[in-house]
Amino acid sequence: MPWYIRGVLYLICLLKEEVISLVKVAVDAMGGDYAPTEIVNGALSALSYLEDLHLILVGKQGELEKSLENKTYPQERVEICHADEVIGCDDDPGLSIRNKKGSSMVKALQLVRSGDADAALSAGNTGALMAGGLLFLGRMSGISRPALLTPMPSFSGKPVLFLDVGANMDARPEQLLQYAHMGRIYAQQILGYNEPRLALLNVGSEEKKGNSQVKKAYALFNEHLAGFNGNVEGTEVFFNAADVVICDGFVGNIFLKTSEGLSRAILSFFRQEIPGSIRYKLGALLLQPVFLKLREKIDTSGYGGAPLLGVNGLCIKCHGSSKAKSIEQALLKQAYPFVKKRVTYQLQKALKELADEIGEVQ
Repeated sequence: MPWYIRGVLYLICLLKEEVISLVKVAVDAMGGDYAPTEIVNGALSALSYLEDLHLILVGKQGELEKSLENKTYPQERVEICHADEVIGCDDDPGLSIRNKKGSSMVKALQLVRSGDADAALSAGNTGALMAGGLLFLGRMSGISRPALLTPMPSFSGKPVLFLDVGANMDARPEQLLQYAHMGRIYAQQILGYNEPRLALLNVGSEEKKGNSQVKKAYALFNEHLAGFNGNVEGTEVFFNAADVVICDGFVGNIFLKTSEGLSRAILSFFRQEIPGSIRYKLGALLLQPVFLKLREKIDTSGYGGAPLLGVNGLCIKCHGSSKAKSIEQALLKQAYPFVKKRVTYQLQKALKELADEIGEVQ
C-alpha cells in the first residue's frame, strides 16, 4: 500500500479515535558500537514487557539469525529485514544516506515511510539518521528544522527534557519557539506533565541576558508560549528549575556530552578510590544505598534515546555506545508510548496552530 494512502487511513483512524492495536518498530540492528548482539538483546528484552510490540530487525540476515540463536522470544512478533550494507560512524552523513541505499538504517527509515513500521530506531551515525529522516520522511508542515530531544536525569525525581541536542547548530529564534512547542507536547504526552514549565538555557536568569538570538527568542516565548518560565542557567537544570529546556543544537550537544562525561567521571572516581582503602570499603558498604541511588539518578540510559522531532514519522537516535538496557528502554519509554499516544499527530496539530499564529518559518 502506498505510504500516502496509508497516511490518509491513519488520519481517519485518529479522527475516529480508534486504538492502535500493534506497535511495529524497525530496529537498525547494525548501528552502534555493540551491534548486532546488544541491539538484538535489548530489543528482545522489550518484547517481554509489551504484548503488542512487534519488531522488524533490519540488518545482515546471517548475523541477525546468529544473534537470535538459543534465545527465547515470541517468534511471531519478530521478523528480519535483510540489509547487506551498514552506514559506519565515520561515513559522511549525506553521501552515505544517498549512496548506501541497501543499508540497515536506510531500510529502517523506508519501512516507516511505507507505513510498514510505526517507528525507526538506530544507534548508528547521528548525522546520517537526521539526514535520512528529512530525506525519506520529510518535515512536518509548520517546521523549518527538526530537533533532537533527550530526557536527562535530574535530582528532583523527574527527568528534564532538553532540546535541541544536536540536530540544528544555528537555530533562529522562531525555530527555538517551534522546539519549545514540540517539547511541551512531548512532556505532556510522554511524561505526563500537565503544565510543563519551559525555559531558555542562558548565561543568566535575567530577561536581558544572553546573545541576540536568545534575547529575541525570549520575546517570542513571552508572547506565543504557554508555560514559559523565563531563562535558566546550566547550574539549575538538574534542580527542578524547569521541565523543558530549550537551546540550539550546538549548545545543547555540548551540555549533554559534558553532563554525560561528568557523570561517568564521578562513578569512575568512586570505582578507583574505594578499593584502595579498607576504610573506604567499610564506608562504601555503609553508604551502598546512597551510591545506588546516585547511580540511578545520573544514569543516562534511563530513556535510551533521543527522538527526532519535526519529521513526518518517528525516528529515535540511541547513543552509539548503547548496550541492551538502553535499547530496551528506548523501545519501552520512547517508541512505544510515542506511537500509542499518537504524539506525531499532536505535534502536527500544534505546529500548524503556531504557523497560523506567527506565520511559516522558512
